Amino acid sequence: MQVYEAPLRDMKFVLHELHNDDGFGNLEALAEFTPDLVDAVLEEAAKVAQEVLLPLNRSGDIEGCTLENGVVRTPKGFKEAYDMFREGGWCALASDPEWGGQGLPEALNKLTEEMICSSNLSFSLYPGLTHGATTAIEGYASDELKQAYLPKMVEGTWSGTMCLTEPHCGTDLGMLRTKAVPQGDDSFKISGAKIFISAGEHDLTENIIHLVLARLPDAPEGVKGISLFLVPKYLPKEDGTPGPSNGVSVAAIEHKMGLKASATCQLNFDDSIGWLVGTANKGMEAMFKMMNTERVSVGIQGLGVGEAAYQSAVWYAKERVQGRSLSGVKNPKGPADPIIVHPDVRRMLMTARAYNEGSRAVGAWVSRALDAEKHATDPAVKARAEDFIALMTPVVKALFTDCGYESANLAVQVYGGHGYIAESGVEQFVRDARIAMIYEGTNGIQALDLVGRKMPAHAGRYLRSFFHPVSDFIEANKADETFGKMIEGLEKAFGALQLSTGTIAQKGMKDPEEAGAAATDYLRLLGLVAMGYTFAKAALIAQAKLDEGTEDAAFYTAKIGTARFFFDRLLPQATAAFLAIKSGKASMMALDVEMF
Repeated sequence: MQVYEAPLRDMKFVLHELHNDDGFGNLEALAEFTPDLVDAVLEEAAKVAQEVLLPLNRSGDIEGCTLENGVVRTPKGFKEAYDMFREGGWCALASDPEWGGQGLPEALNKLTEEMICSSNLSFSLYPGLTHGATTAIEGYASDELKQAYLPKMVEGTWSGTMCLTEPHCGTDLGMLRTKAVPQGDDSFKISGAKIFISAGEHDLTENIIHLVLARLPDAPEGVKGISLFLVPKYLPKEDGTPGPSNGVSVAAIEHKMGLKASATCQLNFDDSIGWLVGTANKGMEAMFKMMNTERVSVGIQGLGVGEAAYQSAVWYAKERVQGRSLSGVKNPKGPADPIIVHPDVRRMLMTARAYNEGSRAVGAWVSRALDAEKHATDPAVKARAEDFIALMTPVVKALFTDCGYESANLAVQVYGGHGYIAESGVEQFVRDARIAMIYEGTNGIQALDLVGRKMPAHAGRYLRSFFHPVSDFIEANKADETFGKMIEGLEKAFGALQLSTGTIAQKGMKDPEEAGAAATDYLRLLGLVAMGYTFAKAALIAQAKLDEGTEDAAFYTAKIGTARFFFDRLLPQATAAFLAIKSGKASMMALDVEMF
């Protein structure tokens, strides 16, 4: 059974209590968004997620999207839900007020995204991709394009996509073949085929605005010759309403293992009229503006599915009776005890719980940096936020989605045979979560980005935005009488991260394959230390609240319990990651290609 109730108490904790000392808060531009206002938005978002989107999750998965006469139809109820979502202003939550947005903090927006992803991940992609597209348009398009497209996209009346991949090339976009031919004015004719286009065609909005990577006739080869173009499905008329078709057609919709209510399309562009976004041959710069926004959001998708899977598993573990507790009967009036009494079931539930809470805490930290990057008036704060975001974006995308997928699989295991069949609803979480580890750059690509670009950038400056606060926290708290052992565990993991950083830097300079071989383990290690840091902070805050006397003792007690589990059972992965990194590439690369 798919069960979900928005974890509002933990969300309010990470927003209002956990990160007050990170230097990214207290932004004058966001002063009007008081805790009471923020909480009210969260509570309304929870109602939308639980009452409108969750009931459509399984039915949408069963029905899926259909292609009829070149038009994609979304499952029953999706159009009505989207209209309600748009009319409620949820599409415009964090967008700039200049274009009709509400300008709410990203720290709040990301938690709202989590709720939407938990309740209906397929639905989340439609407004989510539009928000990413508006980010690229706002950052790089001409004023004329902004005025013509952003208001309707921010409102949600029009939607957006990103069109990168082609049948013959995936991550290696330097091989793309889509052409852009100048028309003598400021327009271009775009011709080519794109695949794996999420929300590429659907019946939710009046128009769909595609951001398409293509080559100009005189473009250099490789990624240095890629430009970005805005290509609407329908050409707008003078009054701004959709006009004639623009030569964008659907060749097929992909038949996927998950996200079946999200239309993933193969699109053909046949002399479609488009306009340049940004500078010619500099399209990757503009597209990465959108992709980096989406990568953080994809990490939130992993967290969202992980939370829904965890809650569904908890519900089942309390309801399902099987066997007797090893410490004595707990349900004497029944034929057996609920399976939640068994240690191995607790292991699975606590693992998912800790990954969810750790991801939420780290995600809130990064989200506060996103707000500081945009709104801070102190240049030093803004610069530190930019460094931190650059470092942590691949970690958020890869670690959160890895953990979300693991949590979804654990939910199936808790259900046992009932988890493997469709009627329970939890196997959908596994199928839906799997794609998040692939799109917007596979998690292996994220790891390569971390060690190949982010780690050495500016002589390690990005790393200092993370290393310094963690080091300062350890020094300030390792003598704590209650949590000294926990801080000691964090210190050891942090030491392993520092040693691994040095090992990769030293070996990687001589042999790039050494850095590549270590990349995935290094990303996991950095992410675990980040989670450990936030859990240790959370435990100290929770204990202080308990010492003061609080009406919310159950929440703070559970927070400490989850932190202890993380340090006992999950953070030791840091040691394994360090040993793997230290071992080098030798055994990984030993076999000749012919031996496989």
